[in-house]
Amino acid sequence: MRDAPLPPRAGRQAAERARKSKPARKGRRPRIWLRLFFSLLGAAIIFLAAFAGYLYVQTQSAIRDIADQSGAEVASADRAQVKPLGFLLLGLDSRKETGSLNTDVMMVAALNPNTKTATVVTIPRDSLLGLDGYKREKANAYYAGFLRYAQTTEKLKGEDAKQYAREKTREMYEKFFGVDLDYTAVINFQGFADVVDALGGIDVYVDQDMRYVDHADGTNINLKKGEQTLTGQQALDFVRYRKSNDGTRQSSDFERNDRQSRVLGAILDKLKSLDGVARLGNVIAAVGGNMRTDIPEAQIQNLMKTYFGLSRDHVRFIALEGTWRSPYVYLDDAKLEEAKLALKEELAPEGRSVQSP
Repeated sequence: MRDAPLPPRAGRQAAERARKSKPARKGRRPRIWLRLFFSLLGAAIIFLAAFAGYLYVQTQSAIRDIADQSGAEVASADRAQVKPLGFLLLGLDSRKETGSLNTDVMMVAALNPNTKTATVVTIPRDSLLGLDGYKREKANAYYAGFLRYAQTTEKLKGEDAKQYAREKTREMYEKFFGVDLDYTAVINFQGFADVVDALGGIDVYVDQDMRYVDHADGTNINLKKGEQTLTGQQALDFVRYRKSNDGTRQSSDFERNDRQSRVLGAILDKLKSLDGVARLGNVIAAVGGNMRTDIPEAQIQNLMKTYFGLSRDHVRFIALEGTWRSPYVYLDDAKLEEAKLALKEELAPEGRSVQSP
């Protein structure tokens, strides 16, 4: 009986090659994932570089729009990275329906680079300042008054007249608070709303129901009490609300000032979030189109480098208080003195303790 034939050698060799080839496929799989990872990483780097370039272009364009155009240089000792700076911040009610140029939002701010802190003092719009040499009128009317004087008496036009009004208003508040203020920034109310919308809204606790309609100027405030995300227009309604004509409680100037501080804090919080960073280009564009300052371009860049990412916890808000006796708010002397001392402390070279209230 003949022996059964052996399996072809080629078959055994093929089986052996197949067996040996399996580990090789397992060894290639990590390399595939590594290639995919590095491809994604490269795409992310390209995207971030493009986004950074986009933000740079947006930032430079916005800075040129809002900066002082006189070509003034900033001395080394005056850079925001070195020197504490004081600012007058004005929110301008420039609605075309009314033709008003009142500054219904007024804040004096001091920033200190040593402690990376800030103090912000809010001023009721109807405050009687009582300064010698100045006309007796509500605090929110002075900027418009200086602007009219520049246009009619000084025969200034356009940006020159606005620059005059900014300087004279800043000088007045320097005397009132007894501190040096370096710059003035004016933003119109539409710009405020645009910034909030550019951030995708802000989270704020609305402290009461608010309802007020004025067909003459298009006002239509309709907010409900509670924690909520406000659009730009709603945030503007929230900080402006005073009168009611539909059953809700009226509001005081002091409550408005508190809301202004809370909205500013909410904007700071949103800017620090990942969502806020992603929307930064739109925010910069919104500011550039609606704000004017006497701050040199180089100093704006210094401020952004020094204070971008400033925490709400490091901002001390002080709202001036007083007594309403028509048509003025008579400011409380003790609260005013507290604000003056806080501003002086913030503007001192050493600054203040971050833990200060």
